[in-house]
Amino acid sequence: MRRLVDTSPHITIRDQYRNIPKQAAEQLYPQGAIALRGVKPKTELRGIRQYRKHLSAIEALGGIRAAPILAGQAIFSFAGRNEAVSLSGIVPSKMRDVSAIDEDMVAGSLDALDVDTNGIVIGRALAKKLSLRMGENIIVVSPSGNVRPMRIVGLFETGNSNYDETQTFANLTRVQALLNRPNVANTIVVKLDDATRAREVAATIEATIGYKSVSWQEASKDLLDTLVVRNVIMYSVVGAILLVACFGIYNIISTVVLEKTRDIAILKSMGFHSADIRRIFVTEGAIMGISGSLLGLGLGLLMMRAIAAVEIRPPGYTGVVHLPVYWGFDQFLIAAGFAVGSAVIAAWLPARKGSRVQPVDILRGAT
Repeated sequence: MRRLVDTSPHITIRDQYRNIPKQAAEQLYPQGAIALRGVKPKTELRGIRQYRKHLSAIEALGGIRAAPILAGQAIFSFAGRNEAVSLSGIVPSKMRDVSAIDEDMVAGSLDALDVDTNGIVIGRALAKKLSLRMGENIIVVSPSGNVRPMRIVGLFETGNSNYDETQTFANLTRVQALLNRPNVANTIVVKLDDATRAREVAATIEATIGYKSVSWQEASKDLLDTLVVRNVIMYSVVGAILLVACFGIYNIISTVVLEKTRDIAILKSMGFHSADIRRIFVTEGAIMGISGSLLGLGLGLLMMRAIAAVEIRPPGYTGVVHLPVYWGFDQFLIAAGFAVGSAVIAAWLPARKGSRVQPVDILRGAT
């Protein structure tokens, strides 16, 4: 979840509409039987028009950082080799606030794009693939046929091999000129101070500017649904384990009650009430639950440290990562609370049985 929220935009706004605009005839006769054939959309310059105005409107909502991007395709040509890449025009100062790419820089920086408007930032995997180094020039060819030499001013490495080999960044105005799309951006990426508000903020932005706004929850719905199923399975397994533990504690306390029947009768004859007897055995169960929780938390911490040290290589990831372990204090409280609670509940049943012992019958030798 942290990788999903921190490394991706919380909201992505694209140059498209959620619902296809209706044709004029459909607007004029909404209830009419109309068949439109051979309707071809007008050829126009795609992009978010007046993106600067929309950017200001978005940032005015508060708690929001936004950055415009013009994304397109290009061909890199170097030493007789051609490579298709994704070229993104960015404003470095704004991109730093909404993306973690600045943290993945291994050489140079995004700020170099402001100093050298003819500069470009590429992945280290792409540089290695084309035998490129910092400061070297590369020929960039756009789909519209524009050709421009650009100088490598930065290298990044995210660990995602596909991203590092295909994604590149350049100054927004330079990419606009290269792609023949002046004063246009086709994407606005947004970061929020509170990522959980992404869905409602996306709806507000879409209602304000009209362009399709997709929150990270909507974009990752399949993954989030999978996590819900995983959590259901996980808590079901943990619940089953706790149920087994409850039966164990129940058997122990029941055995103690059976063995201490004569002692219970003596205590009652001395003036102890049924509530006092119940309290004794419930307290014993609580002590067992607390002791077991403390021991379990200690062993659990050791196991978690061992698991966190395991190295894995996910498919498509060039670096080595460790198994992710959540160290949130709330999980330890939930585990300890369930353990102590189940111990108390398991102890209460035999304690109630023990409190009903009749001292006269026991002391007379009745079974």
